[in-house]
Amino acid sequence: MAIEIVRVERTSDELRHLACRTDDTAQARRLLAIALVLDGASRKDAARAAGMDRQSLRDWVHRYNDEGVDGLCDRARSGRPALMSRDQLAEFDQMVERGPDRQADGIVRWRCIDLKEQVATRFGVDISERSVGRILNERKFSRLVPRPQHPKSDEVRQEAFKKTSQKQ
Repeated sequence: MAIEIVRVERTSDELRHLACRTDDTAQARRLLAIALVLDGASRKDAARAAGMDRQSLRDWVHRYNDEGVDGLCDRARSGRPALMSRDQLAEFDQMVERGPDRQADGIVRWRCIDLKEQVATRFGVDISERSVGRILNERKFSRLVPRPQHPKSDEVRQEAFKKTSQKQ
């Protein structure tokens, strides 16, 4: 016997809209599958369209009935605990946003290897360059950095050097 979707506070269109707005692709697939079922598609077709089997869809419908939209997210898995605490990650974020100090750090922009060394000296945590890159990606830092400025540059001389165009 097919399990029935008992939550009716959201329509299938609202579920599709939520699926478009979520960053979690797995949750989006599950929302779309449930929206298909609400529209009257068979469980088999809805599961196939979402890239899962019928039994998995049945399990997700149970979770949706019990917990709503938030129940369609993956739960935290047990495993090795994080190497850096939340406070350390918050300090790491501030350090990355501030950028390096030319005098103290001797560099003009952060690279993963530089951040790895900073994490080791500040927090006593030895992580790989790849882990630093993963943390930066998870924390939504982009690879774009402002163009560095030479410490001995003179803005007055640069402005004087710039050519001005003659308007005709």
